[in-house]
Amino acid sequence: MVPVPAGEFTMGSEEGGFDEKPIHRVYVDAFKINQYEVTQAYYAEFVKATNHRSPLSRYVKNINYFNDQNQPVIYVTWEDADEYCRWRGERLPTEAEWEKAARGVDGSPWPWGKDSKPVFANFLGDGDPVHYTSVVGSFENDKSSYGLYDVAGNVREWVGDWYEEQYYRHSPARNPKGPDQGEMKSMRGGSWNDSPISGTTTARMKMFPDYRDTTVGFRCAQSIKG
Repeated sequence: MVPVPAGEFTMGSEEGGFDEKPIHRVYVDAFKINQYEVTQAYYAEFVKATNHRSPLSRYVKNINYFNDQNQPVIYVTWEDADEYCRWRGERLPTEAEWEKAARGVDGSPWPWGKDSKPVFANFLGDGDPVHYTSVVGSFENDKSSYGLYDVAGNVREWVGDWYEEQYYRHSPARNPKGPDQGEMKSMRGGSWNDSPISGTTTARMKMFPDYRDTTVGFRCAQSIKG
């Protein structure tokens, strides 16, 4: 895990979607977050130890380019991701934590700056003739100043919050954790099957908690006490 210090940052974007507005200052307590998206190898340990269901469908098992143990785990629901993080004594990051860790100290729309150059991350248009997940950490430019890899591409990531389109209009200024309830859960980051604009550090997505797909994974976080 990599540490992210306590402090304020600017959340949201006036150039993004409606749900990214308005931009606002948010204070987040210090926390740690996985440097990489959770891999198939790590998730397999969880499945073996807890007898939790395997996330891989028959479809994915039959496609060898999704099955490298160092690729991110995919086909996980929000509940799967939440249970894995809890098993490790951790939790899913909040939207605010994820965005702060992804934007880094300069607040750019992508980890490398303001230009959506496709060769910098694993998303649509990166020049690959075949699109699928890559081994975590393969794109050095897709790394935030706090050390998070695969922020803009590879797989979208579940976060802890329920999704609300206009949440930023009334969210707390300190440690926002999303609405108390909802129908859909928030996702952050882009995937191998998304355009660069979907992988900005401020872009918000939502899906029903039981959604599973080859584009969806996660990483865990942990509060730093004291």
